[in-house]
Amino acid sequence: MKSLRSLSLFAMAAALFLGPLVAEAAKVRVVRRGPHYQRNVVVVHKAHPIRRAMHPALVIRPGLAVRVSPVRFLPVVAWTAVVVTRPLADRIVWQDSEVLNREDEWSEVVFNSDQRGEKLFLEVVDGRVQLDFAEVVFENGDCQVVDFSEKVHKPGFYSLLDFKDGRKVDHVRIVAKSRTEDAKLALLLQK
Repeated sequence: MKSLRSLSLFAMAAALFLGPLVAEAAKVRVVRRGPHYQRNVVVVHKAHPIRRAMHPALVIRPGLAVRVSPVRFLPVVAWTAVVVTRPLADRIVWQDSEVLNREDEWSEVVFNSDQRGEKLFLEVVDGRVQLDFAEVVFENGDCQVVDFSEKVHKPGFYSLLDFKDGRKVDHVRIVAKSRTEDAKLALLLQK
């Protein structure tokens, strides 16, 4: 009888002690693993052609150091989201992509190209992306700003910019925000 009472006291003590631990273990926690990005404000050159208020805080995604800084800003291009067919693989000289996360809010992504081409494409691979602007910086310091007007775009393959003279693109800077949990954005340069 004494051992039965000891056993039931032990079972009650174990339930009181382990109950909160079991309840705590049942909670689902999502832990994002990956690089920690720095938050900062959008910095634009005083000659930048877009004159609206910039985003107060955004995630700066670390990339390679850019080789060429914008020297001269060309007239802004108002982007029309025209879906086009993907060029043949042998015509693509460079491509890169980045995954944006909704938790990051606005992000600044720099795609380092350092390749010569004639046409730049933007692809929303997965998810939906809200795009603010892009700066296409050429090797001579010319900077072509493309204004997306902060519109949201669904997956598709879009023409971003044509430059028939076969210019060398140093890098492309894009300010964008994922409107879904994750969204993948890609740039491609055609020769």
